[in-house]
Amino acid sequence: MSESEKRDLPGYEKVLGLSLEDKLYRVRYEVDRNRPHIKVNEAVCRSCTDKVCTSICPAGVYKLKADDPSMISVSFENCLECGTCRNVCEKEGIEWRFPDGGMGVKYRYG
Repeated sequence: MSESEKRDLPGYEKVLGLSLEDKLYRVRYEVDRNRPHIKVNEAVCRSCTDKVCTSICPAGVYKLKADDPSMISVSFENCLECGTCRNVCEKEGIEWRFPDGGMGVKYRYG
């Protein structure tokens, strides 16, 4: 299918023209404040120079802290539960597990 044929498909611009924030709006995340599914080991994180988690996460869950770039902040509510972060952190500074039942990601559309 050519690019021009793809553009004629219903919803093409709606899907491709959305920002990450717009796409994440379509997902709801039930945060378990008492037992978060992501924990960052601060000592390991500070010693990490690459901070691969900030660039590999498809939902932008990990960002460098503005006031302390040796650390990362975690936006649990953006998590899509793909587990990529636990696989790319070679120093095992991220502890990731599936959220408890009833918590976590809930897809609104499909």
